[in-house]
Amino acid sequence: MIIYPAIDLRGGRVVRLKEGDPNQQKVFSDDPVAMAQRWIDEGADWIHMVNLDGSFADANDNERILEQAAKLGTPIQFGGGMRTIDDITRALDRGASRVVLGTVAIKNPEIVIEAVKRWGPEKLCVGLDARDGKIATHGWQQTVDITPVELGKQMAAVGLRHALFTDVNRDGKLGGGNIDGTISLGRETGLQVIASGGVSTADDIRQLAQSGFVAGAVIGMALYEGKITLREALNTAKDEG
Repeated sequence: MIIYPAIDLRGGRVVRLKEGDPNQQKVFSDDPVAMAQRWIDEGADWIHMVNLDGSFADANDNERILEQAAKLGTPIQFGGGMRTIDDITRALDRGASRVVLGTVAIKNPEIVIEAVKRWGPEKLCVGLDARDGKIATHGWQQTVDITPVELGKQMAAVGLRHALFTDVNRDGKLGGGNIDGTISLGRETGLQVIASGGVSTADDIRQLAQSGFVAGAVIGMALYEGKITLREALNTAKDEG
């Protein structure tokens, strides 16, 4: 199971939001590239980078940060505001190894189909972000009447393999991830599911890895607050996976 340390970008800085709320922000660094290098030095095989400004439809320069971080040589999974073929193209051209498609999977699924045809399933990941069991869109500010399992099955049917499942209610709160929901999603859709939102302890990682239905876990606030070290997370995933 792959551990993805998270780097959330807003205004050129590394931040964390509680439950995706832009008004509940904590800044952890003014140098995202240096933060990426730190996680790489500590053993990260992948970085999960989110353009929060893109999610909230603000002008930003976070693609330049992506380009600089990609030059460090470790694969980056990049999401936030990927709503057109041009958005996906730019992110991949700037060095992303995989892009996360969230709102577009609901609003314009034909773009997902086109993206799979152009780049193949390994370059793409569907973001199955959920609030109270329903898919959340537009930077988690809206919800639609469809479950993660239903959307996951639709995306698997058009050729996607990877999915990022975030329980918005748990994100940034250090209260533990939605372990059962994540495992169930992997089991029911057949997707390579990456857990996100509240994953914060070795026990969380152990349960996910032992299930056999979860391919990875994104860890954010728990790393930045020192609740778990990246080395501990990596070792647990390796031992149990």
